[in-house]
Amino acid sequence: MRKKSESNGLEELEESKISKFQWFLVIFIPLIFAVAVALIVFTVAGVNIGEKAKEISAKIPFIESNEKGEEKGSPAKSDEKVSLKLEKLETEIENKEKEIDKLESIIDTRDKAIEKAELEKQQLQTDMNQLKNSQNGSKQAFKEIIRTYETMAPKKSAPILTEMNDDDAMEILSSMKASTLAKVLEQMTTADAARLTKKLTEQSSQEER
Repeated sequence: MRKKSESNGLEELEESKISKFQWFLVIFIPLIFAVAVALIVFTVAGVNIGEKAKEISAKIPFIESNEKGEEKGSPAKSDEKVSLKLEKLETEIENKEKEIDKLESIIDTRDKAIEKAELEKQQLQTDMNQLKNSQNGSKQAFKEIIRTYETMAPKKSAPILTEMNDDDAMEILSSMKASTLAKVLEQMTTADAARLTKKLTEQSSQEER
């Protein structure tokens, strides 16, 4: 009885294995055949199977999120971002250096203009001082000439003055003291004395105006 029961159990186990194998043949083999046919059709149609597989996997939420996570944490992408930031900073530094060079050039030009203006100012001051010294020297020399004529005897100075042109004679005579002038005019001829006296009077009248 026991042997009969064991025999029945073995038969049932074998039947179960045969049934599973049959199901495997019925489901798996047609599926493999269908996939093979699909690959052949896609290949003949010129469809890139790899790209198509990526598109299909991108539509699956789980796979898509994993791919994004991988891209986000990719060292290559991180290095690329760092390189772009470095390039941007280097460009900004170059621009700032150009601005600094431009400002330094403007300052240098301004400093040169100031230096040039200062030199011109100094030259003008020097010229003015020289002119003043020249004028002072001329005035001093003229005073010396007047002093000389005033110390000369009227008989000697009168002929010299009449030989000069009237403008030079008038300049000397008008600077003499009144007492000396009168003595010099007395030593001149009547015509010369009259002519020079008239001009002295006219000059005096113009100065009073």
